[in-house]
Amino acid sequence: MAKHLKSGDGWRIGLDDESDVYCGLVGGDRWSFELTAAEFKDFCKLLCELDETIQKISSELMDAEKISCAAESNSIWLEADGYPYAYDLHIITQHGRRVEGFWPAESVPGLIQASQVLRIF
Repeated sequence: MAKHLKSGDGWRIGLDDESDVYCGLVGGDRWSFELTAAEFKDFCKLLCELDETIQKISSELMDAEKISCAAESNSIWLEADGYPYAYDLHIITQHGRRVEGFWPAESVPGLIQASQVLRIF
């Protein structure tokens, strides 16, 4: 179990910096999986970059126009799909064990905010 766990409506994120292998945790209401330090770091970084990219291009979109945008590293793939102000988020780990998860649009803002607090570098 993560030492530093944050949760909200439809999301969970945690960090146990004393764990040997899996120090990160991400999840939704009914699912979760652990991440290595490198995966957790990539997740937090990519989530921030993805949100910043979406916000930058939002001014170029019409109000009813949807967006699909992805970001990836060697270990994590993230995809945002929806409107710039409300998008779903999909995660897949890319090596070793293969896991994936999904957060609905209403859960993403809280997840982003919590990831910035728990980010490790």
